[in-house]
Amino acid sequence: MITGDLVDRGEIGEYERLRELLAPLQMPVFLLPGNHDDRANLRRVFADHAYLPRDGFLQYTVDDWPVRLVVLDTHIPGAPGGRLCAERLAWLEARLAEEPQRPTVVAMHHPPFSSGLPLMDALGLEGGDELAAVLRRHSQVERVVCGHLHRPIVRRFAGTVACTCPSTTHQLALDLPPANRLAIVMEPPACMLHLWLGSAGGLVTHVSLIADEYPALVVHDGQGWVRDPQPPPGFHPS
Repeated sequence: MITGDLVDRGEIGEYERLRELLAPLQMPVFLLPGNHDDRANLRRVFADHAYLPRDGFLQYTVDDWPVRLVVLDTHIPGAPGGRLCAERLAWLEARLAEEPQRPTVVAMHHPPFSSGLPLMDALGLEGGDELAAVLRRHSQVERVVCGHLHRPIVRRFAGTVACTCPSTTHQLALDLPPANRLAIVMEPPACMLHLWLGSAGGLVTHVSLIADEYPALVVHDGQGWVRDPQPPPGFHPS
């Protein structure tokens, strides 16, 4: 799931470039809009993505695996912040009521909680309290996964766990109060891997760096401990 801000300006050419970048991926890819996106242009370039609704909000479910995916559209055209209006929340309520016993991940762009980064929190989500009220009625929600903040952040929210994914480009510098600025830092790009371990193990979330400059040093080969592990080229212990 790519949790919004798929491109920078929402232009057709940008989405065409995005298609090229995603083409080598072997796994299914599910898109949702962020504040930098344009619904009409996204639909036009990815018209073959059958899960995308042809009109209205870009909200949908994916029911192909043990964990159900429910995708929310928080986009407000022309605005950096997001909104969950009564229509969008009613849609979510109905979808969650369909599968009350099935583990579910809810995905959206804008996180429904304050991060402690004041300037970003000012560009946050309208309707977070109303979302919390919906989620408290549906205990099957294992995770609420979001983007927008360009940092991995985790918080307990409405009886579940909400998190934001780091960016595949720059990250936001971790400037907490009393600092009042917004800066970017070229920390390694990253994604999140949400691993379902069954009803006993639950959903475990890993942050996975997207960076060739951090090769792995094998210290256990699956059969036993490696006595004299050989560092791969470029391995630099920190």
